[in-house]
Amino acid sequence: MDPVSILLGGFASGMVLFIVSVGLSVTMGLMGFVNLAHGGFAMLGGYVIVLAMKHWGFLFLPSVALAFVTVALFAVVLERLLYARLYRATELDQVLFTIGLVFVMTAAVTLGVGPETQVVQLPDWLRGQTDLGFIKYRTYSLALIAAGVLLAIGIWLGFERTRFGARIRAAVDNRRMAQSLGVDVGRLFAVTFAIGSGIAAVGGGLGAEILGLDPNYPLRYLVYFLIVVSVGGLGRVTGVFFAALFIGVLDFVLKIYFPKGGTIFIYVLTLVLLLWRPRGLFGRRGA
Repeated sequence: MDPVSILLGGFASGMVLFIVSVGLSVTMGLMGFVNLAHGGFAMLGGYVIVLAMKHWGFLFLPSVALAFVTVALFAVVLERLLYARLYRATELDQVLFTIGLVFVMTAAVTLGVGPETQVVQLPDWLRGQTDLGFIKYRTYSLALIAAGVLLAIGIWLGFERTRFGARIRAAVDNRRMAQSLGVDVGRLFAVTFAIGSGIAAVGGGLGAEILGLDPNYPLRYLVYFLIVVSVGGLGRVTGVFFAALFIGVLDFVLKIYFPKGGTIFIYVLTLVLLLWRPRGLFGRRGA
């Protein structure tokens, strides 16, 4: 493959990682909750899209919207009934709870739909290749890149240019001070968790062409999502964006040239980066 094709392929993979991981970064940064079940919400979103198109007659874009709404509402229920009970629990309790939740989601999907890999049927306008003038490349990969960039801009504007975003940033920086100023942190947690989970659901569906979609999805890609969040920094949208691009391109290159064991390099590099910058490349220094 030529360098431009490799770069575009890596960007497409990176955008999928970003769309799924950005919600995890925000919710972990805001809530201080070790939510290892985040990939499960991405998986559920992918299955909603597949089922909506295959059995309920939905078109592609309405299916994506349905996945966002359905998973966001489901996330609110879980947050109010389960997650909220463990906000003050130890990290170990949170890890055990969310890993257990992943196994429940995996078992439920396996029993309800089956263990087979699911395929998202793309509409005609997303198939084939697009001529960029200097290269022809997969239309869907280019659409993923465009969707990721637009989403990154939208989330950044939402965090930096709205009152809701200001409240989230205030709660991330100093939860007690935000509460003392009248911010309803509990409601903020629920809404943010729903939005983050809904965005993950969209990423799970859009990325099914690249990452695949089966009941083992949350466990298979959990490490990648955590790496992106760790490198990008908790609560840092731009940090997660650039970290996802970097990991996506690096992973794409390694799969081409070092298909056997190339991902070990990503793990080693992540360890080195976190020893140098424990809060990530784009996280704030200090306590």
